[in-house]
Amino acid sequence: MTAPRLELRGVSKRLRSGERELVIVDHVDLVVAPGEFVAVLGPSGSGKSTLLGLAAGLDRPSAGEVRLDGRPIQDLSEDELSRLRRGRIGFVFQSYQLLGNLTALENVLLPLELAGFADAARRGRELLDAVGLAERGHHYPSQLSGGEQQRVALARAFAVEPSLLLADEPTGNLDGATGALVLDLLARLRREHGTTLVLVTHDPEVAARADRRIHLRDGRIERTE
Repeated sequence: MTAPRLELRGVSKRLRSGERELVIVDHVDLVVAPGEFVAVLGPSGSGKSTLLGLAAGLDRPSAGEVRLDGRPIQDLSEDELSRLRRGRIGFVFQSYQLLGNLTALENVLLPLELAGFADAARRGRELLDAVGLAERGHHYPSQLSGGEQQRVALARAFAVEPSLLLADEPTGNLDGATGALVLDLLARLRREHGTTLVLVTHDPEVAARADRRIHLRDGRIERTE
């Protein structure tokens, strides 16, 4: 599947807090080319995670447009957005978002089964092996450490070989060795499938590998390098 061109045009996100209106993302213009690797950096509260959720269609902007290959997605129905994400977009949440009543393997299998993947069980086991959890597939999230849960979340995001992968602090809960393993997985996904990568990170090693670094402050792009 061809990697998409991601565009944010004048995107803002505002929330009401009592009498006040909070501006989380403020008129952001950003174009990510097909196959590009962009790292998003900035201090806590700068709008990084919100920006990522808007790009994935997990949240809707208060103003502006989010486009994938020229197609505005912010006005799609929830069903249409779900189909779009299922087929093209992988997302890694900072808080993992694993289903507690499913084992690690079942969490990874879920998107494969929804997408009708042939031989989903084999693919799921391979993915867990790739993130170093081959022996932990039968464990539930509550039986895994934070770092292990993050690796399961990564395996799940990789499952359908998404053409666009968005990740919120993918190495934030990992030790150095496992973080390096994850970076190698990301590099392989991009190399083998031309995947477009947009990652929120505080990790200088992650940022150094990106083609471009976007620095946010107070919901705005402060600089690009």
